[in-house]
Order: sequence, then structure tokens, then C-alpha cells
Amino acid sequence: MSSLAVALTGNPNTGKSIIFNELTGMRQKIGNWPGVTVDKKFGYLEHQGRHISVVDLPGTYSVNARSPEEKIVIDYLLNEKPDLVVDVLDSSNLERNLYLTIQLLEKGIPLLLDLNMQDEAKRHGIHVDTEKLGAALGMPVVETTARSRSSINTLLDVFTSTMMEKYKPSEKVCAHIARIEELRKSGLSEAALEEKIIEERYAFIDGVVSECVSVAGVGSEMSEKIDAVLANGWTALPLFLVMLYAVFQITFEWIGQPMADALDDFIGGPLTDTVTETLESWEVADWMQSLIVDGVIGGVGGVLTFVPLIFVLFFCLSFLDGTGYMARVAFITDPIMRRVGLTGKGIMPLMMGFGCAVPAIMGARALDSEKDRMTSILVTPFLTCGAKLPIMALFAAMFFPDNAANVVFAMYILGVVMAIVAAKLLGGTLFQEKGSTFLLELPPYRLPDAKTVLLETWDKGKGYLIKAGTIIFAMSVLIWFLGNFNFDGMTEEMNESFLAALGTGMSKLFIFHGFATWEAGAAALTGILAKETVVSTMGILYGVGEISAEAEDAVETAATLMQSGMATAFTTLSAVAFMVFSQLYTPCVTALGTIKKETGSWKWMGFSAAYMFAVAWVVSLLVYQGGRLLGFQ
Repeated sequence: MSSLAVALTGNPNTGKSIIFNELTGMRQKIGNWPGVTVDKKFGYLEHQGRHISVVDLPGTYSVNARSPEEKIVIDYLLNEKPDLVVDVLDSSNLERNLYLTIQLLEKGIPLLLDLNMQDEAKRHGIHVDTEKLGAALGMPVVETTARSRSSINTLLDVFTSTMMEKYKPSEKVCAHIARIEELRKSGLSEAALEEKIIEERYAFIDGVVSECVSVAGVGSEMSEKIDAVLANGWTALPLFLVMLYAVFQITFEWIGQPMADALDDFIGGPLTDTVTETLESWEVADWMQSLIVDGVIGGVGGVLTFVPLIFVLFFCLSFLDGTGYMARVAFITDPIMRRVGLTGKGIMPLMMGFGCAVPAIMGARALDSEKDRMTSILVTPFLTCGAKLPIMALFAAMFFPDNAANVVFAMYILGVVMAIVAAKLLGGTLFQEKGSTFLLELPPYRLPDAKTVLLETWDKGKGYLIKAGTIIFAMSVLIWFLGNFNFDGMTEEMNESFLAALGTGMSKLFIFHGFATWEAGAAALTGILAKETVVSTMGILYGVGEISAEAEDAVETAATLMQSGMATAFTTLSAVAFMVFSQLYTPCVTALGTIKKETGSWKWMGFSAAYMFAVAWVVSLLVYQGGRLLGFQ
């Protein structure tokens, strides 16, 4: 069976990914291109006796080799030389799309032009004469509507029947390329040369469009009517906040959290009980039972309970992105985000950080430049995620019962401020030369393609489950071992375990912070595994048993702990310092694992862990010592 290598390229929002999904379905794989965090999508299929492999190249507006996406596209096309390069064009916006087309033709890359979105073009009264377009460029042209199966089958027939060797750039294209070469040799400065080349390209495109495109009358501009409300200067931001609130409610209250709770109840109840009873009936050694139940099931269960939240959140965001609304969000918030050193696209990963740092870090892959991606990844964990809230709620209820809400709110503000400060510093130091011009397009509103939304949700959720899950699983086993063993073997007294010894060592770092106890040190260590464990660890170590870490139980939990030694281990000032430290220090291992996956580097994961710990140490020290100087206790 002969093979055919096909590469799909084109602008963002041209339906290219929908075509890829329709072609390959579930027969696709997602990875990262070497050296960058941009998604690499490839799949395969068989048609008319031929094995066809398809690569979905990142969407890009040009191939100037400035952004990671542009470098990937041009390097792949020039070096890998696929049998067929399909340039997917939005038929309703041909002028903008042809800029990439003419750049590729300038580099000698033969193209099959796919005029996609024919349905939208017809709705707007736009007709493209495919014969004239093919003649003007010297390349074959096919029309598609991405969601139409018959249209996709037609495209497949073209794949297997088109011999690109017989197509050559037209005389018009050759003359254009000659003019570009003349400009490059003219001795103009780089800036002036670039401007002249851009003008020449658009002059050529204008000629092609005027010859090949006719408009019989524009239909109803529904997108403009919707934007009059959703992108209006007065209503845009409030409506965005309402939309964001709805996403969080769906994820963390209405759908995602109930599913997570049900899964948690199953793992912590029937599954754990069944495994325990089975191990006991088999007379398995106690230490092995503890390892399997507390270490393995506990660790893996900690990952699995996050999965419903991840899938629901990514489904909501993929759905909104499919409608075209996410581009409006970037437009709405761009002026604000630029003050922070990011662009408008950086708002969604940061906002997701209030729910969970893991999807927020993963969401940074949607940003255009490496600078924005790396900055967002490294500052997002400062925000108050759902796992930090129990710590804040507990300490606020315990030491500030009359102002608990205000204290918790202050911790949220602290996280936001530190994220802003860190973004400014990182953008001005480590990543100051890695930014790129922010190009924003507002695609028309449309009903999202169900298959694309589901596949994107599955790809992102699966990545979290596989990559992050392995790391937290290993760390769970490690923490189990540290909490149950010392140099004499297994121990039932946690204060005699390796964990207690490590907690004692950790506490030395907080001599000037007001909470230099081994219990606080151990809680901070277990908090690196999962921030929720800080509260339950406190309860265990102070002798009141394992207590609830839920924010709504904070008052009851605080009352219980007030009767224990914890009430005397902290003052109000040292409690604030501990809250500040817990708010800002090293992300949990799941987040760290996600940072490793998204950056592809152990170095950046280690940097994130170290610099956030250092920031937390310094800020909490300033809070405690500054408070003492001001007379607070």
C-alpha cells in the first residue's frame, strides 16, 4: 500500500483543525514539537488503497520565523518536504488568508489551496471563482465546508489524485517573486525593506482578489450585532466576568465538583474498603496494606478526583473558544494585561488559576509568544487556588473570627499582587527578548463543532491524567514512606518518623518567622504534595485526628484545633505569616509536574519551586518582623 504525507497549514480560525479532526477522528496523537510547548498533532487514515498521514501544523498568519508557530511551520515544510501541503483558506476572508499563501509560494512550496468555510462565504454573499484563483496562482484549488462529510470525502479524492509535480507558480507569481528579490537587493534598511515587501505582497493580493472574488450582497452581520453587546466598551467587562463566573460555577459547583465528590466517595469508600478487606483476607503484611491503601490508592485517588474538574473546565473553555468568544476576551482585556507585561490572551490562564493551577498552567499553551507562555506559567501558581482556600479559611476563622472574610480576601489580593509583580520582573529580565507582536483576530460567531470540542477536551484531560498523575503517584508513595518509617523500621508514632525529622529540619528556616515548630515544617512539606494536606496534617500532628479540609467546615475545625496545642503554637501575627507563606510558596507536585510537561525542562520546574519558595520566605519574614516593629502580636 503506497503512502502519502499531507501537511495542513493556514491561518487560525479557518477550520483547519476541524478538517484534521474529520480526516483522522480518533486516529491521532498529540505531542509537543521538539524544543517548544506548541501542540504537535498528527494522525492517519486510509483512502482508495493509500495510507495517508496528516500533520496539523500550528495556525499562523505568516512565516517570518519570529514566533514558535512560524518557525515550526516553515522549518517543517522546508525540511520534511511532505508530499502534499494543503493551505486552508477562509473563503469569507480571502484577502487576509492569501498573505500566508503568497509567502509560502515565495519560498518555492507548492500548495493545494482549500477554500474552506464555503457556507459562511455564501451567507455573506461572497463568491470565489476557483478557476480564476487557480490560474492566478498556478496551483490547484478545491472547495470545502469542514463539517460536511461529503466535502471531506471530496478532499480525500483530491489528495489521492492530485500530482503536484505538474503545477508551477503562474507568471504573475513568478513576476511577484522577482520584484521581492529586487527589493531585497535594493540596499534599503531592514525596517524600510520589510515595509516595502509587505506593501508589494498586499498589492499582489489585491489584484488577485479583485479578479477572483465577487460580492453579490452582504447578508446579516450577526457577529457585529452580538459584538455590539459582548464587545461593547461599557458592557464587555461585566459580561465577561458573568461568563467567567458561569464557567467556574459549572466546573467547581454544578457539574465538575459533584462528579469529583462522587468519585472521591467511591475511591475513599467502596474501593478502599474492598481493597482493604481483600488484603486482610489474603493476610498481606500490614506495611504492604498501608502502602497499597494509603500510598497507592490514596495517591492515585488524589489525582483521579481532579479529573472531572479538568475535563469539565476544558470542555467549557473549548466550547467558548469554538464560538469565537475567547478572541473577544483577549480583545477586552488586552489594554489591562499589557500593563502587567502580557497580552490579552494571558487573561484566561490567570483566571483559571483561582480554580486550580494545573489547568491554568496548561492553558498557557494558547498564548502566542514564548515570553507570554513562560511568564504565565511561572506566575499563575501565586494565585489562590481552591486547594489553598481551606488553609486561609481555617487560620482566618481560628485567629480572626470577627474578620475572617476580610483576611481571606486579603490573601487573594496578595496572590494577585505577587503575580503582577512577578510578571513584570520576569518579563523585564529573563524573557525580555522573547516577546512577539500581538496579532488579534475576531472570528465570526459560530456554533462550535462538537467533535472538535470533545477531542480537544479529551486531549488536554488525558495529558493531565497521564503526565501529572505519574508524578503525584510517586510522591504519594514517598510521603507515605516518610510518615511511617524511621531508622528503626516502621513506626506508628508520626513524631518519630522521617517526616518529623524533616519537619524539624524545615522548621529551622522559620526561626525568624514566628512558626519554627516541626509540626509547621512538616505541614509545609506535605503541602508540596497537595496544599489541602496542610490542614489535615495540622490536625493529625496536634493530636485531634484527621480533620476536614473543606472551607465550609473551617469554623468547626478551628474550634477543635483551638482546644489543642495549635492554639499556643501560633500567635495572630505568626498565623498571618504562615498564611502568607502558604499562599506564595512552592506549588504542589501536580502543578510542578505540569510545569515540567509544559516547559519540557526540569530546569524551569526547579526554578519555579525555588523562586516561589524564596519569595514566600522573604514576604512572610517581612510580614512577621514588620508586624513586630509595629507592635502587633
